[in-house]
Amino acid sequence: MTSVFSVRSAAVALAAGSALILSGCTDAPASSDDASTIVRSTTVVAGAGVVGNNRETVGLCPETAPVDPTGVEGSVRPVGHAEGISDVPADPMRIVVLDPASLDAACSVGLWERVVGASTIDPDFRGDGDQELYLGTGIAEIPSVGAVGSPDIDMIKALSPDLIIGADALGPGTYDALSDIAATVFTTSDKGWKDTFLQSAAALGRGDTAFGELARFSADAERVGRDANATQTQASAVRFLPDSIVTDGPRTFASEVLTEIGVQRPPSQRSESVTLSSDDVSAAEGDIVYVRFDGDAGQTYGTSVMTGTHWEDLGAVKDGRVFAVNDTVWSGSGIVAARAILADVTNSLNAYVS
Repeated sequence: MTSVFSVRSAAVALAAGSALILSGCTDAPASSDDASTIVRSTTVVAGAGVVGNNRETVGLCPETAPVDPTGVEGSVRPVGHAEGISDVPADPMRIVVLDPASLDAACSVGLWERVVGASTIDPDFRGDGDQELYLGTGIAEIPSVGAVGSPDIDMIKALSPDLIIGADALGPGTYDALSDIAATVFTTSDKGWKDTFLQSAAALGRGDTAFGELARFSADAERVGRDANATQTQASAVRFLPDSIVTDGPRTFASEVLTEIGVQRPPSQRSESVTLSSDDVSAAEGDIVYVRFDGDAGQTYGTSVMTGTHWEDLGAVKDGRVFAVNDTVWSGSGIVAARAILADVTNSLNAYVS
């Protein structure tokens, strides 16, 4: 069956000489022009090449950024957020963060060493593939203050923080309890990842730095998209949950980053996220398919689907154009995660798996 996806794949194959090379992969012999041998992935999951598995995290978080001018006298300043206005330290020294976006922000402005506690996806997690791992091994040592969505108030109080940052999903009741401990800021999450990042950075006293980082990211995303001719590719993004399959709609973090790069999306993924069944995965089709797994259970289920006949009938699968990416990065939020996606796209958008 001929489709826009197979036509696009053929066009890319003709331009194979300029294909970007997948991290952890090597070129095929120069004498070969077979598209299936352009890229050889050193790690494969159910036929998908793995992108970003050798991501460098040493020194990922920069030096401490300069503190913003307060514009007011004293050591505190007002910050508006989802629950109102709070007087926060102008230069916080003991920080607790309660969601991955805030932890990403603390890393990006160089304040991660001031984070004395952080919520984790698993309260006992210590570096096995969730948010701390992509930010580096140092952040993995930050003590947990409970799971994301249900922070342990007593543990937070014992850490004597001077600033607590969380997301509005925690609700006003949790906000009131945390405000009794220290200045607390809850970011709003309905205006996209960039707005959330700016809110977190402002609470950390580094809003000016955040604006500059976003400008640099946008410039880099535009360059990557131009160099990879991204507008000519329709990229599908698929997440395997423990018992279901979900595509990324346009409002997800990964979709927002792909859009900024200039990557197009398949028609079925341009309006909303869609839940697929294992016997009808046609909405997962694309010139290239990025898959990710929600933990071990998600990978077990995903592997069972990806080794089935319905999945193997996808044009992208037949063309060797399916790549597995880090779930925490692609499902996350923040500029460090966004740059990780940028690197993944750079190293895969015009690549093949053999």
